[in-house]
Amino acid sequence: MSFESTPRRSFLGRLMGMTMAVSLPWDRRVIEASSQSAPDDWLGDVTGDRKCFFDFPNYKQGFPLVHIFNYINTYASAYGVGNERVGTVGTFYGGGPASSIFMGFNDEIWSRYSVGEYAGLDDSDGRPYTRNVFNRPTSDDSILLAKGLQSPNFDALRVAMPLVGIERLQEMGTKFIMCNNALNSWGFELEARGKGAAADIDAVLRANLLPGVTVVPAMVIAIEKAQEAGLSYNKQ
Repeated sequence: MSFESTPRRSFLGRLMGMTMAVSLPWDRRVIEASSQSAPDDWLGDVTGDRKCFFDFPNYKQGFPLVHIFNYINTYASAYGVGNERVGTVGTFYGGGPASSIFMGFNDEIWSRYSVGEYAGLDDSDGRPYTRNVFNRPTSDDSILLAKGLQSPNFDALRVAMPLVGIERLQEMGTKFIMCNNALNSWGFELEARGKGAAADIDAVLRANLLPGVTVVPAMVIAIEKAQEAGLSYNKQ
């Protein structure tokens, strides 16, 4: 096998997986599992009179979460607008090791599918994470922000990191949504990587979403629906 053929096969395999995912119909069982009566009911969880949709298909060392926190915190500190009046949305989707899709799963998925190794996410000791570092980060995890800045780690990052976890942002009113097409695609990719049958993987993934994460039919439609509902748009 030539050097050139390996990336080509990888690319074609991923493309086929994405094509298969797109061709799958939206499954009404997903709506029932997330206690939704319609695909757009998640918009009802976004409250307040200041609303913003943060669109990030890539995890970017956690900086999209920093920007969500900055949005909420700045309204409070500079404008006197409390959290109850600020509604924010974060997105989990995309494809490949740089995507944000795996940010929406619990530690079981990160351990089972070696997400840290897959995504190149190492802790301060240089070991791949086996837990969802973005859900409940600690000050030690600020190494990720330092890497994103391409700078040495420093105290301000250590203070900031625990403030920008997914769970904390949810407590501040942030709604996180995941693309069904991207979820299907990742299942096919994991199957291609020898992690099991796609149908079995899909069941495991859906059973291990972080609490409060809602699966939507397609992120491209969710973005449109959010804008129709009056949310401002922030591309990360």
